[in-house]
Amino acid sequence: MPVSRSVVIGVDSSTQAAKAVAVDAATGAVLGTGRAPHTVTGTGGARESDPEEWWTALVAAVRAAVRDAGAAPGEVAGLAVAGQQHGLVALGADRRPVRPALLWNDTRSAPQAAALTARLGGPAAWLDRTGSVPVAAVTAAKWQWLREREPRRAGAATAVRLPHDFLTERLCGAAVTDPGDASGTGWYAPAARGYDPGLLDLLGLDPAALPAVAPTGATRAGTLVPAAADALGLPGTVVVAAGTGDNMAAAVGLGLGATGLLDHPVVSLGTSGTVFAATRARPADPALSGFAATDGVFLPLGCTLNCTLAVDRFAALLGLDREDARPGGDVVVLPYLDGERTPDLPAASGLVTGLRHTTDPRAILGAAYEGAAFTVLRALDGLLAACGLDPADPAVRDRPLRLIGGGARGRAWTDTVRRLSGRPLVLPAAAEPVALGAAALAAAAVTGEDPVAVATAWGTGTGETLPAVPRDEEALWRIGGVLDAAAPTLLA
Repeated sequence: MPVSRSVVIGVDSSTQAAKAVAVDAATGAVLGTGRAPHTVTGTGGARESDPEEWWTALVAAVRAAVRDAGAAPGEVAGLAVAGQQHGLVALGADRRPVRPALLWNDTRSAPQAAALTARLGGPAAWLDRTGSVPVAAVTAAKWQWLREREPRRAGAATAVRLPHDFLTERLCGAAVTDPGDASGTGWYAPAARGYDPGLLDLLGLDPAALPAVAPTGATRAGTLVPAAADALGLPGTVVVAAGTGDNMAAAVGLGLGATGLLDHPVVSLGTSGTVFAATRARPADPALSGFAATDGVFLPLGCTLNCTLAVDRFAALLGLDREDARPGGDVVVLPYLDGERTPDLPAASGLVTGLRHTTDPRAILGAAYEGAAFTVLRALDGLLAACGLDPADPAVRDRPLRLIGGGARGRAWTDTVRRLSGRPLVLPAAAEPVALGAAALAAAAVTGEDPVAVATAWGTGTGETLPAVPRDEEALWRIGGVLDAAAPTLLA
């Protein structure tokens, strides 16, 4: 039976789940989807997952996507994985995890991040070498935590991987990563496009334990090994791309390629809230992560730990539906339920102020939305300034924001971001830009094309545009005042 179409599969292995899309490589049409959950454990600052469960979920999600697409196994040409960034996967000699993975939002390594910053000579030294200053999320801080707190497990580790590296190696047998995800480790130098030997020495990390860095995430890493092909029900001829981190894949899926100084600012509302943009400039700001994109440009990013899950928690505490919110009025909520990253307050807890007997619970929920959105938008202002743009310049402020993530599908989220940003919003029609970006990487690995050009031709970054509304300056002033006053004291 002749093969009638070429199908590529993109996998978004996120904090909460594995999501797979089966895509027509010629048109970008999503033919089928699959999803399988992940389990996150831990109390306090701990956040861990079993990497073996990621593999089980990937298999289930890919099988479901292929089945939903009605695709014959022989039609599948390529596959790529985009994974949650920063997570530390330590493997033993048998290539099995020596312990559960430490996730990006595990804040126990905050003291190690501060100590590493000091040992190298301060934030400026880290910015110069890696583009980022260590925070609890960065893999280097997690590795140092493991060395100090669990030295036997650290000593038993013969390989260190990021989540997407682990899954790619399980698929094709190649120990490979890409510049984008590697730039979030704290031991990779984006400007030099390689691991920094001095930082590896500082961390006591053998370079032989690390994967090779492919030129791009679209680099062909190999084909399915027999065990993976059997698990997925696919032929061993399926090409596996090197893959990348979730934010880098979202940039590909949205067609970001740094056509000028700054390309398409993006706000992603998910478990975390992130802001990022592709740029040819290399910004140096300690409040940002100076990531590399997977295709050779830079992808500066600000990240807040507390976004949709934090607001959902307030809705649950108040017994309200997540959409049953109104503007906060005099109520201010800083929903830092799991510490915070931007601003760097890893020990922070949530704060609610401005309550009265007459306060409407819906206003408290609205204030939670406002606090989360404010933090994300303040990070966006920092990103613009680091790229040489004035956030207060009307020409800059009027640029549309691309809003993605689960929150982008909620009315309360979009209303709040519109009101606090005063910007037009573009809501891409594609529901899974990370998985679609991974699919574009897979297609590029098969054909040799540029993955951003592939995604642009697919049109995955286009969608409904919501016009700007006047900025709620009063709410911005009120929330900013509480945050600036509380940060050094109540949240330290």
